[in-house]
Amino acid sequence: MSPSSLLVPCITVAALLAGCATGPGIPPDPTQLTAAEAAAAVCSGRISSESLVRTALTRANARKELNAFVTLDEAGALAAARAVDARRASGAPCRPLEGVPIVVKDNIQAAGLPATGGTPALRGFVAAQDAPVVHRLREAGAIVLGKTNLHELAFGISGYNPAYNTGPQPGVRNAYDPTRMSGGSSAGNGAALGARIALAGLGTDTGGSVRIPCALNGCASLRPTVGRYSQEGILPISHTRDTAGPMAVSVGDLELMDRIIAGGAPVGPADLHGVRLGVAQPFLANLDADTRTAFAAALTRLRLAGATIVDVAMPDLMALNGSVGFPVALYEAYDDVSAYLAKYPTGITIQQLAAGIASPDVKGTYDGLVLTRKLPGPNGGVVDAAPAYRAAMETQRPALIRLYADTFSANSLDALVFPTVPHVAPPATPEASSIENFLLFIQNTDPGSNAGLPGLQVPMALGATTRLPVGLEMDGPAGSDRRLVAIGMAVERVLGRVPPAP
Repeated sequence: MSPSSLLVPCITVAALLAGCATGPGIPPDPTQLTAAEAAAAVCSGRISSESLVRTALTRANARKELNAFVTLDEAGALAAARAVDARRASGAPCRPLEGVPIVVKDNIQAAGLPATGGTPALRGFVAAQDAPVVHRLREAGAIVLGKTNLHELAFGISGYNPAYNTGPQPGVRNAYDPTRMSGGSSAGNGAALGARIALAGLGTDTGGSVRIPCALNGCASLRPTVGRYSQEGILPISHTRDTAGPMAVSVGDLELMDRIIAGGAPVGPADLHGVRLGVAQPFLANLDADTRTAFAAALTRLRLAGATIVDVAMPDLMALNGSVGFPVALYEAYDDVSAYLAKYPTGITIQQLAAGIASPDVKGTYDGLVLTRKLPGPNGGVVDAAPAYRAAMETQRPALIRLYADTFSANSLDALVFPTVPHVAPPATPEASSIENFLLFIQNTDPGSNAGLPGLQVPMALGATTRLPVGLEMDGPAGSDRRLVAIGMAVERVLGRVPPAP
């Protein structure tokens, strides 16, 4: 990947900003920009990086009730911003994320900052160096504003974490309605993006963890094909399922961040007249009224814009997925987490980690299943996890991968399309972390995760009755990440971006 390929979008956006409606010499409102536009404004001198960071810090401190941050690095971010501004004054070349503050989920290491995983036992662990995915973004000019809160140890979808709170009520809160859950496990990123504290962030996704919070907070996110990004320096759950993933206010920023992290040529919006999207009935179960209405309207608009919508049959999807998800994640967690704790100077074992867990749902999962190498069995009991894990890896997961590949091939699909989650954000209460809520909210994001596929979340509307964000997901064939992002850019043009949280 050449430096010039990364500079193209920055220069293009800079040219656009030069004639924008704010007028010559008037700095743009940073909360109304995309990350690429903010970088272009810094590159052109229309705004300073320090101004961007100060705005972000002011908004973060004004929204403490969201519990979005574990660590807000005010001094470090301001020092980095001043260094960017000095670099620009010296005439150094512009970088694609020049001076843009981003947020990083607190299970990803960023040099000099704690990497708590949202759990008390890791409170004192400070990363010595950046995870490679963070390093790539910093090399491109990004500034780490802080480390964001998450569902404890990334083991859930609600973000209801009692361990780290800056506001009066526990758990990460939804940017659009703080009485409701942010979604997880990359909960703090979702809240920070929805509230326009930051314009971009880096999360992780095992079964929906960058897509669910963006669906509930009106942002865009990409779960890349498993293996596309390095997992070094990231607290794991499952090496088979885990991946880091970018989150942002626009799909164009996802395109840029993916290119910075993984390489590839720039892509623009796809021509929807050449795009085929499949709709499978299993993804349409359990929809609430706002989600059902928004999805139907989105399909209509995409058809009118030229996309071909194809009904496809995937009758075995959920049964296959059920035989893969828990056996793989719960079995691999013990070995993968133990290896991480030993590799880095955390000073604790997995048993000590589990002893300090603050969230009842995560505590129960670790004590009852992860540490004991068990799985839920019939009649409320447990069974040994090893046989189910072997069956999942040798038989069911390959069958799930074949089902997706055959569906894409037989129907000439670019992607499957469906509501990211079946419901808008529910109340932020302990019940948000129930097993019933967990299964509901991973219904649509989990199958593609278990098959290792790329998945793209795009906001499609505010709910007609709730006025809460509703998300649309597209899952593409393995390795189709760049094509998927190009389609997402076109879809975003048709559906528009939802307004930021009030």
